[in-house]
Amino acid sequence: MENSPKRLNMQAWINSLISLRISEDAQEPAALLLQQVFQAIEQGDSCIQCAESQALQLQGLSIGAEQAAAQVIAPFIFDGQHLYLYRYWALEHQLAQAAAQLKRQNIQTAQLTEQHMALLTDAQQQRALQMVAANALSIITGGPGTGKTYTLARIIAVMNQLNPGIRIAMAAPTGKAAQRMKEALQNSFDDAKLQDLVSENLTRLMPITIHRLLGLGEDQRPRFHAKRPLPFDVIVVDEASMLDLNLAQMLFAAIAPETRLILLGDANQLASVDVGAVLADLQQVPELASNRINLITSHRFDGEKLIGRMAAFIQQNASEQEVLARFEQEIAPAGALQAVTLTPDMQDVVQLQYLPEEGQGHQIQMDWAAYYDQLMLGFKAYASALDEYLASDSDAPPIGAVIHHFDDYRILAAVRHGYLGLTALNEQMEARILKQTAQAKTGEWYTGRPVMMTYNDYQLGLSNGDIGICFGRRQAGKVQFSVYFPSLQKWVAAARLPKNIETAYAMTIHKSQGSEFKHTAVVLDANALQLLSKELIYTAITRAKKAVSLLAAPSALAAAMTVKTARRSGLSGQIAQKLGTLCQ
Repeated sequence: MENSPKRLNMQAWINSLISLRISEDAQEPAALLLQQVFQAIEQGDSCIQCAESQALQLQGLSIGAEQAAAQVIAPFIFDGQHLYLYRYWALEHQLAQAAAQLKRQNIQTAQLTEQHMALLTDAQQQRALQMVAANALSIITGGPGTGKTYTLARIIAVMNQLNPGIRIAMAAPTGKAAQRMKEALQNSFDDAKLQDLVSENLTRLMPITIHRLLGLGEDQRPRFHAKRPLPFDVIVVDEASMLDLNLAQMLFAAIAPETRLILLGDANQLASVDVGAVLADLQQVPELASNRINLITSHRFDGEKLIGRMAAFIQQNASEQEVLARFEQEIAPAGALQAVTLTPDMQDVVQLQYLPEEGQGHQIQMDWAAYYDQLMLGFKAYASALDEYLASDSDAPPIGAVIHHFDDYRILAAVRHGYLGLTALNEQMEARILKQTAQAKTGEWYTGRPVMMTYNDYQLGLSNGDIGICFGRRQAGKVQFSVYFPSLQKWVAAARLPKNIETAYAMTIHKSQGSEFKHTAVVLDANALQLLSKELIYTAITRAKKAVSLLAAPSALAAAMTVKTARRSGLSGQIAQKLGTLCQ
């Protein structure tokens, strides 16, 4: 990254600005300050902490927030304690205005009955229903299994009964998250207690990506915005922790008066890949206390279930010196990764195997093939399902078992490079699948190749993060490769997919957000040390319903369980300030 084109372009821009606008004696401190701004942006921060004396070093390159609010434009904005690149100050300013407006929006309170309240037995879930009934903005957070979607289904059913014909939109940041949202909602709507409340329009609800909801095209300009708001009465966004500053600003700007916006998410998960931590910022605004509920009673990961105990363990405070000993004592002793048989009534499984640390003298002699073989154990059922598909005499053999077993297991990595990085893991799993199914690749394709989109392709109707599986299909006596995307129930010819589509036996932990698997293998080697945090490992292990296999260097696992990250932002302060202004 040190000499990447992006970094070199940034440095050239900084040098050009400084040489044109900064006096020679102030150029060096100004350059250091601007480098800090760009480094912060790369880490997901929208700004840096900055004293007025430092901002003065920028001379004509920065202006104050009051000038910027009056639509004066300069490369950098100083707001009294933070220094921003103009773009991110403007996004925060616009988002804060929209959030404050939504908070103060007069909305007709839905009249709830005792029967409505009786649909939910948990007191916090009942409060969530009351909150949505009375507010334009509602934020429902909670860890896995706390019933966010269960609660949402009942809220939506009640709102639908009280207002027949209500227009509802469901969205999530990724296609996979939208698909999970659809499945979870339909399961909840099937509850016998909701039969009298669920109409046909609810069963037809189709969650989509936020990009698709906003009508974002290749030019990244939304079809819906402040002057042309979204035509819905209720808009629900799941996995809101993944909202970055830019996407959140566009979403909030497109909310019409009288529309309810409901955000669901887990505040302990990773923040967005891009700049911003919008959900976390919204939770820091005291004036929004009546607009948020945090569900804490887990119905999937209760205190007796091992993955739930592990999730709670990660949230505790412990030193790097003691955390591994405590983890082995309270959660899982170190040993060797074994095959896990997945059954409907199985108890939770957490496995831990340590990698040798670098510098112990035997790192170079490590048997990487043995580690790859252990990670391959989770794909054993998938390989068997592929064998059955390939052995079928039918022109269109069923693909359900292949999809089911692939969705059971995934390898999650923190980094892309190295022996246990994403690239190597996918190459090694691919080689083992090909060997076990006795296949040869045709170009890059073969039956069973899982692939993931890396950007939004509007012509194909595919979104960044969509995952599909390649199947050889017999057509006119020949085998043609096509990829089936389960979340879209859509076939796409392999030849039409972009060359940079990624094989997806393993995925980054960031990309796994919004997904769920019965079994995850989490790989943390020493190369990932600078990236590790509680949020990262919490996100990884809570992708699993039944089993977690940890393959980690001790130093990496200790860092992951003790380092808590917080993104720097001025959003919560800006929202509070604007709400204070509105109250005056």
